[in-house]
Amino acid sequence: MPAPLVWLGAAAVSLYASNKLNTAHLRHQQIVAGMPGQCKRPVVPVNGSIVTCDIFEVFEHTGIWINGNIYELNGNGLVRCISPSRFLNNRSGEKIYIACDRDGNPLVESLAIERTQSQLYSLYDYHVLRQNCHKFVGEMIAGTTQDITSFSDLNVFLSGHFNTPIDWRLTQVKLP
Repeated sequence: MPAPLVWLGAAAVSLYASNKLNTAHLRHQQIVAGMPGQCKRPVVPVNGSIVTCDIFEVFEHTGIWINGNIYELNGNGLVRCISPSRFLNNRSGEKIYIACDRDGNPLVESLAIERTQSQLYSLYDYHVLRQNCHKFVGEMIAGTTQDITSFSDLNVFLSGHFNTPIDWRLTQVKLP
Protein backbone atom coordinates (compact mmCIF):
# COMPACT_ATOMS: atom_id res chain seq x y z
CA MET A 1 0.00 0.00 0.00
CA PRO A 2 2.76 2.59 0.74
CA ALA A 3 4.30 2.27 -2.75
CA PRO A 4 1.16 3.51 -4.61
CA LEU A 5 0.92 6.46 -2.22
CA VAL A 6 4.55 7.37 -2.90
CA TRP A 7 3.91 7.16 -6.65
CA LEU A 8 0.82 9.33 -6.32
CA GLY A 9 2.79 11.89 -4.32
CA ALA A 10 5.60 11.88 -6.87
CA ALA A 11 3.10 12.37 -9.69
CA ALA A 12 1.51 15.32 -7.89
CA VAL A 13 4.91 16.96 -7.30
CA SER A 14 5.81 16.39 -10.95
CA LEU A 15 2.57 18.00 -12.16
CA TYR A 16 3.09 20.97 -9.85
CA ALA A 17 6.66 21.49 -11.10
CA SER A 18 5.54 21.13 -14.71
CA ASN A 19 2.85 23.78 -14.16
CA LYS A 20 5.43 26.21 -12.73
CA LEU A 21 7.76 25.72 -15.71
CA ASN A 22 4.90 26.12 -18.16
CA THR A 23 3.81 29.36 -16.47
CA ALA A 24 7.32 30.76 -16.83
CA HIS A 25 7.34 29.81 -20.52
CA LEU A 26 3.96 31.49 -21.16
CA ARG A 27 5.11 34.68 -19.46
CA HIS A 28 8.42 34.68 -21.33
CA GLN A 29 6.59 34.31 -24.66
CA GLN A 30 4.26 37.18 -23.63
CA ILE A 31 1.21 34.94 -23.99
CA VAL A 32 0.25 35.53 -20.37
CA ALA A 33 0.82 38.75 -18.44
CA GLY A 34 -0.46 37.31 -15.16
CA MET A 35 -1.63 33.87 -14.08
CA PRO A 36 -4.55 33.31 -11.70
CA GLY A 37 -3.66 34.57 -8.24
CA GLN A 38 -0.86 36.89 -9.32
CA CYS A 39 -2.95 40.06 -9.66
CA LYS A 40 -5.00 41.13 -6.65
CA ARG A 41 -6.88 43.96 -8.42
CA PRO A 42 -10.47 42.73 -8.76
CA VAL A 43 -12.50 43.00 -11.96
CA VAL A 44 -16.27 42.88 -12.32
CA PRO A 45 -17.30 40.12 -14.73
CA VAL A 46 -19.34 41.01 -17.80
CA ASN A 47 -21.39 38.72 -20.03
CA GLY A 48 -19.03 36.54 -22.04
CA SER A 49 -16.12 36.77 -19.58
CA ILE A 50 -13.84 33.74 -19.61
CA VAL A 51 -13.42 32.50 -16.04
CA THR A 52 -11.25 29.96 -14.25
CA CYS A 53 -10.69 28.47 -10.81
CA ASP A 54 -8.04 26.20 -9.35
CA ILE A 55 -8.44 22.50 -8.76
CA PHE A 56 -6.01 21.45 -6.02
CA GLU A 57 -3.54 24.11 -7.23
CA VAL A 58 -2.45 21.76 -10.02
CA PHE A 59 -5.27 22.01 -12.55
CA GLU A 60 -7.62 24.74 -13.69
CA HIS A 61 -11.30 24.60 -14.61
CA THR A 62 -12.76 27.12 -17.07
CA GLY A 63 -16.15 28.39 -18.12
CA ILE A 64 -17.97 31.41 -19.54
CA TRP A 65 -19.77 34.00 -17.41
CA ILE A 66 -23.30 34.83 -18.60
CA ASN A 67 -25.97 36.72 -16.62
CA GLY A 68 -24.34 36.12 -13.24
CA ASN A 69 -23.84 32.39 -13.80
CA ILE A 70 -21.14 30.26 -15.37
CA TYR A 71 -21.59 27.90 -18.29
CA GLU A 72 -19.23 24.96 -18.03
CA LEU A 73 -18.55 21.58 -19.54
CA ASN A 74 -18.84 19.28 -16.55
CA GLY A 75 -16.68 16.16 -16.14
CA ASN A 76 -19.64 13.99 -17.13
CA GLY A 77 -19.88 15.78 -20.50
CA LEU A 78 -22.96 17.87 -19.70
CA VAL A 79 -22.94 21.59 -20.48
CA ARG A 80 -24.60 23.30 -17.57
CA CYS A 81 -25.29 26.76 -16.20
CA ILE A 82 -24.30 27.05 -12.55
CA SER A 83 -23.80 29.72 -9.89
CA PRO A 84 -20.32 31.01 -9.10
CA SER A 85 -20.52 29.19 -5.73
CA ARG A 86 -21.33 25.90 -7.46
CA PHE A 87 -18.46 26.51 -9.91
CA LEU A 88 -16.10 26.49 -6.92
CA ASN A 89 -17.81 23.63 -5.06
CA ASN A 90 -15.76 20.41 -4.73
CA ARG A 91 -12.68 22.20 -6.01
CA SER A 92 -9.82 23.50 -3.90
CA GLY A 93 -9.99 27.04 -5.23
CA GLU A 94 -11.94 29.68 -3.40
CA LYS A 95 -11.58 32.37 -6.04
CA ILE A 96 -12.68 32.91 -9.61
CA TYR A 97 -10.45 34.70 -12.10
CA ILE A 98 -11.31 36.48 -15.36
CA ALA A 99 -9.24 36.59 -18.55
CA CYS A 100 -8.43 40.26 -19.18
CA ASP A 101 -6.11 42.39 -21.27
CA ARG A 102 -3.22 44.23 -19.61
CA ASP A 103 -5.52 47.13 -18.70
CA GLY A 104 -7.89 44.85 -16.80
CA ASN A 105 -10.66 44.79 -19.40
CA PRO A 106 -12.41 41.41 -19.59
CA LEU A 107 -11.82 39.67 -22.92
CA VAL A 108 -15.19 38.98 -24.52
CA GLU A 109 -16.23 37.54 -27.86
CA SER A 110 -19.85 38.68 -28.22
CA LEU A 111 -20.89 35.77 -30.47
CA ALA A 112 -19.62 33.33 -27.86
CA ILE A 113 -22.51 34.23 -25.55
CA GLU A 114 -25.15 32.95 -27.98
CA ARG A 115 -23.06 29.94 -28.96
CA THR A 116 -22.55 29.00 -25.33
CA GLN A 117 -26.20 29.44 -24.37
CA SER A 118 -27.24 27.28 -27.32
CA GLN A 119 -25.15 24.40 -25.90
CA LEU A 120 -26.95 24.33 -22.53
CA TYR A 121 -27.79 20.70 -21.60
CA SER A 122 -25.84 19.38 -24.57
CA LEU A 123 -23.93 16.22 -23.89
CA TYR A 124 -20.33 15.94 -25.08
CA ASP A 125 -18.13 12.84 -25.13
CA TYR A 126 -15.98 14.19 -22.27
CA HIS A 127 -12.34 13.21 -22.15
CA VAL A 128 -9.82 14.80 -19.79
CA LEU A 129 -7.46 15.60 -22.70
CA ARG A 130 -9.43 15.47 -25.95
CA GLN A 131 -12.77 17.05 -24.95
CA ASN A 132 -12.53 19.08 -21.75
CA CYS A 133 -13.65 22.44 -20.33
CA HIS A 134 -10.74 24.34 -21.93
CA LYS A 135 -11.55 22.99 -25.40
CA PHE A 136 -15.24 23.81 -24.84
CA VAL A 137 -14.43 27.43 -23.91
CA GLY A 138 -12.06 27.85 -26.86
CA GLU A 139 -14.64 26.48 -29.28
CA MET A 140 -17.36 28.76 -27.92
CA ILE A 141 -15.04 31.75 -28.40
CA ALA A 142 -13.87 30.74 -31.89
CA GLY A 143 -17.07 29.20 -33.21
CA THR A 144 -14.99 26.41 -34.73
CA THR A 145 -13.28 23.23 -33.60
CA GLN A 146 -10.05 23.95 -31.74
CA ASP A 147 -7.08 21.77 -30.81
CA ILE A 148 -7.01 22.70 -27.13
CA THR A 149 -6.15 20.09 -24.51
CA SER A 150 -4.92 22.15 -21.54
CA PHE A 151 -5.16 25.48 -19.74
CA SER A 152 -1.86 26.39 -21.36
CA ASP A 153 -3.30 25.68 -24.83
CA LEU A 154 -6.33 27.81 -23.95
CA ASN A 155 -4.05 30.71 -22.96
CA VAL A 156 -2.15 30.44 -26.24
CA PHE A 157 -5.43 30.40 -28.17
CA LEU A 158 -6.92 33.35 -26.24
CA SER A 159 -3.76 35.43 -26.62
CA GLY A 160 -3.80 34.88 -30.38
CA HIS A 161 -7.55 35.36 -30.75
CA PHE A 162 -7.66 38.62 -28.81
CA ASN A 163 -4.15 39.70 -29.89
CA THR A 164 -3.03 40.47 -26.34
CA PRO A 165 -1.26 38.78 -23.44
CA ILE A 166 -3.80 37.28 -21.04
CA ASP A 167 -3.95 38.80 -17.55
CA TRP A 168 -6.00 36.62 -15.20
CA ARG A 169 -7.62 38.94 -12.66
CA LEU A 170 -9.52 38.21 -9.49
CA THR A 171 -13.30 38.38 -9.89
CA GLN A 172 -15.10 41.04 -7.92
CA VAL A 173 -18.08 38.90 -6.95
CA LYS A 174 -19.56 38.26 -3.53
CA LEU A 175 -20.01 34.55 -2.93
CA PRO A 176 -22.48 33.28 -0.32
